[in-house]
This record gives sequence, C-alpha cells and structure tokens, in this order.
Amino acid sequence: MFGLGPFRASAPANVGLLWKMPWRMSKTRKMRQRLRLKAVDNVLDTLRASGPQTCSLAAALELPTEAEMPAKDKYTVFSRTDVGYRKGMHKTPHFTKITSRTNPKGF
Repeated sequence: MFGLGPFRASAPANVGLLWKMPWRMSKTRKMRQRLRLKAVDNVLDTLRASGPQTCSLAAALELPTEAEMPAKDKYTVFSRTDVGYRKGMHKTPHFTKITSRTNPKGF
C-alpha cells in the first residue's frame, strides 16, 4: 500500500542519520575558522581607531586576538556535558556567531 508515492521508504529513512558529523575538524574548516577570527580582529581594530566607546566594545577589546589564542581555544569550546569538558567548535550550533575566546579557568 505504501510502496509507491510520497510515503515510500528512502535510504536515509531506512539507514538512520543522514548528516554525519566528523569527529575532528578538517584543515579547511580550521582555516575558515582562523579567517573568521582574523576578520573579527580587523573590525575591532577599526572600531578602536574610530573612537566611539561602549561597555560592550571595551569588553570585546580585552579578548585575546587570533594570534594570541592557543589552538585549543580556537577550535574547541567548553562543554559541561562532554567527556573532557571540551567540544569541537564545528559541533556547536551557529559557532560562527558566538564569542568563545575565553573559557573557564583550567579548561
């Protein structure tokens, strides 16, 4: 009865998860992440030179730049629920939109 038409079984429905997440970031994903961090640093440098000061801008200027960040902080974020308290940046939803340059002490 359901063999034909819109309700027929498809490969993803039979197999399971369609989008599989790799367990580590590829070289190109890491490169893109570094470029995004450098772009943010460029914007902050421009704002620093232009003059207007706000509380949020002052807080953002205290964050480390891409060159000052260790690789551990560039590509992973703190996660309470993960085994080593770290989770790959690519597994975080909307990881390009969050400021994850600082983590809790010791992690």
